[in-house]
Amino acid sequence: MKIIKSGDARIIMSNPESKHNYFAWPTAARLQNGKIAVVASGFRCRHICPFGKTVISYSEDDGESYTAPAPVIDTVLDDRDGGILPFGKSGVIVTSFNNTTEFQRGIPELTAYDSAYLDTVTPEQEKKALGACFRISNDCGVTFGEIFKSPVSSPHGPVELPDGTLLWVGSTYNPKDEYRSDTDCVQAHKINPDGTMEYVGRIENVEIDGAEPISCEPYAVVLDDGTILVHIRVETVDDSIFTIYQSESHDNGKTWSEPRQLLPLSGGAPSHILKHSSGVLVCTYGYRNPPYGIKVMFSEDSGKNWDCGYDIYLSDVNDSDIGYPSSVELADGSILTVFYALDGEGGPAVIMQQKWCFEKN
Repeated sequence: MKIIKSGDARIIMSNPESKHNYFAWPTAARLQNGKIAVVASGFRCRHICPFGKTVISYSEDDGESYTAPAPVIDTVLDDRDGGILPFGKSGVIVTSFNNTTEFQRGIPELTAYDSAYLDTVTPEQEKKALGACFRISNDCGVTFGEIFKSPVSSPHGPVELPDGTLLWVGSTYNPKDEYRSDTDCVQAHKINPDGTMEYVGRIENVEIDGAEPISCEPYAVVLDDGTILVHIRVETVDDSIFTIYQSESHDNGKTWSEPRQLLPLSGGAPSHILKHSSGVLVCTYGYRNPPYGIKVMFSEDSGKNWDCGYDIYLSDVNDSDIGYPSSVELADGSILTVFYALDGEGGPAVIMQQKWCFEKN
């Protein structure tokens, strides 16, 4: 494939006049009314801090301009990630997760400012807020209902099956240490209209050289024949492994194939998959080795084979705090990819976008 960029990457979500100026972990989606919506975790002070809110911005002109980010999920805890799925005629689900005040207090970067805020969170407030959270809109994202809880979480949210079922393939929620637990696994759960969840199936953890690395942060896409294809972030705590595995289900998530490795052991993760109108699957993912950036791989045979390693964005900052891309197709067939990256050396993380297209060689 040949990658053709349309201009330079640019910032679309930030808050430069405030100390709460860190934004990360975005997802973009095309809504039923034609708008592009981008959700992320914003108004933070850093990668881990107690002030995160899950926010949303809208574009009515295919990413040329955006509304200011507004909170959708704003609990007393650190609301992290931002997933979004349009479904049905006017439904929109926005997802997030948070972790405990104990976890927040345990980070080396904790400040007196953080501690003063955490002191105000009561055990009752924490219990009410803690979880993998989601809210549902029935009017294309104009208004949102109550916060529901999920047993699983993922950066980009659930998927809609051909029969209208909402299926969330995610990591088992771990409140004390985000996704990092030896007991975590990737599971599929059905979301009912009343916000309750039903277990459907699970994907067996990956084994490498007799050990189980962490399987987390999956993303699912439904192919034209009904196959559910899932990409899984597989890693070790020391980051010697940081890659993507793929699994498939042919029975709406009840059973899954043994995950298979797609990239080298440090090839990058997590991923998002766009079904392009050309029939090509377009998978974007973060790369956290120098030169840090956002990469893309393509499949022309429904995920059986992947053409990997193309660059969409290369950072000029020597820092691995980058990634979580997702993409939407524009009217002319080109692609808009959003991701987070640092705004210069020592700068805060911001949400950026790159418009681009691909041509077959």
